[in-house]
Amino acid sequence: MITVTRIDHRLLHGQVAFSWIKSTGSNCILIANDAVAADKLRMSALRLAKPEGVKLVIKNVEDSIAAITSGVTDKYELFVIVESIEDAYRLVQGVNVNGKVIPEIDLGGVKVEEGKRQISKAVFVSDAECDRIRELEAAGVHVYVQMLPDEKAENALDLL
Repeated sequence: MITVTRIDHRLLHGQVAFSWIKSTGSNCILIANDAVAADKLRMSALRLAKPEGVKLVIKNVEDSIAAITSGVTDKYELFVIVESIEDAYRLVQGVNVNGKVIPEIDLGGVKVEEGKRQISKAVFVSDAECDRIRELEAAGVHVYVQMLPDEKAENALDLL
């Protein structure tokens, strides 16, 4: 079962490794990102941040879709992390079309870049990313902004 699907450009870090994993009871973290899955150094660094007793799996987006839709992840309380809104969009498109459902996405952190505007403390979005969020919402996937589990979630559409 997927406990949370989170967009966070930092991927696995203290907030995720401790606050989120503890609050959700997740026992497996799936990082779905093409660049990280192809980079042994980044994978090694992320493994160091993994909480004790929690399984860490790093796959590209397509392999993550295959794993989730095949049912192989069903035995876990799965915390899914993607690096970008586009990765989340691709993941939802692949998973939700193939019989499984990602009902909501936590927009936890999107880095500041040229051409982006700030919609919350740690979320910066481009016009194209705003369009993706609207598309996800139109497809029935609730997108919200929440940095920590004890903070109030805010509807992403309200912040756009």
